[in-house]
Amino acid sequence: MAQEVSEYLSQNPRVAAWVEALRCDGETEKHWRHRREFLLRNAGDLAPAGGAASAPREEAADAESGTRKRQLQQLISFSMAWANHVFLGCRYPQKVMDKILSMAEGIKVTDAPIHITRDELVAKKG
Repeated sequence: MAQEVSEYLSQNPRVAAWVEALRCDGETEKHWRHRREFLLRNAGDLAPAGGAASAPREEAADAESGTRKRQLQQLISFSMAWANHVFLGCRYPQKVMDKILSMAEGIKVTDAPIHITRDELVAKKG
């Protein structure tokens, strides 16, 4: 899948620039590769149209622009929560976990660390 994402981005420079701007400082290449896939799979119409740069379109209304900003911030937050769960073992409320796991369906992370919770350690000793 990583090859498909790279190929897609090479053919869509506006999308590539847009998604690259969402990368966090200090984010490792491994984390970013998977989080970028999460973002692209779930961006829908939040991402710019692919292809060469074109004249920017007028926003229909400030309300639409505000809604798009909120949707983008929510998508970024979900992508970070998912990456934190996969790579750092973070847990979130069940409703959030259900949402991010469903959004990440089909993303293959083969080199993620395995995390053991305190409760799992205690259960093994018991």
